Amino acid sequence: MTKLNKQQIIELLPHREPMLLIDELYDIKKLTSATAVVNVKKDSFFVQGHFPGNPVMPGVLIVESFGQAAAALTANGLDKATYENKLVFLMGVEKARFRNPVIPDCELILKIEAIRSHGKVWKYKGEAFVNDKKMADAIWSATIVDKK
Repeated sequence: MTKLNKQQIIELLPHREPMLLIDELYDIKKLTSATAVVNVKKDSFFVQGHFPGNPVMPGVLIVESFGQAAAALTANGLDKATYENKLVFLMGVEKARFRNPVIPDCELILKIEAIRSHGKVWKYKGEAFVNDKKMADAIWSATIVDKK
C-alpha cells in the first residue's frame, strides 16, 4: 500500500485524538521512506496556550509527528503478526533543528526515511516543510516493544 488515510493510521498506531498528529501517509516505500501530512489547524489543542495571540506549533510536537510518521511507516511495512501487540517507543533524538515557526492554518509535510535497523531498534531522519519551505529536521531512534 502506498497511501494510508487517517483511519488506516489509527489501525496501526496506539495514538488517539488529540495526540494523533498525522493525518495521512503517502509515497510509502516499504520500511524505507514515506511522506506524512499534519494538518496544523487554528483549533489544534496547543493553539490556546502556545502562544495566546501568536500560535506556534511546539517543536516537541513536530518531533512527535516525525515519530508517529516513522512508526506508521514501520508498522505498515512489517508482517502484521510481527507488529501485533507491539508499540514503537521513541528512544532518542540525536539532532533536531527548528528553522522556521509552524503557524496554524497550514499543512505540515514530513519527509521521513529509515536510515537503518538493527533488530528492534530503528534510526530515522526527517525534514518538515510548509509550502516547500523547510521548517525543521531531525534524526531520531525508536524501538519496538511488547505492549504491557
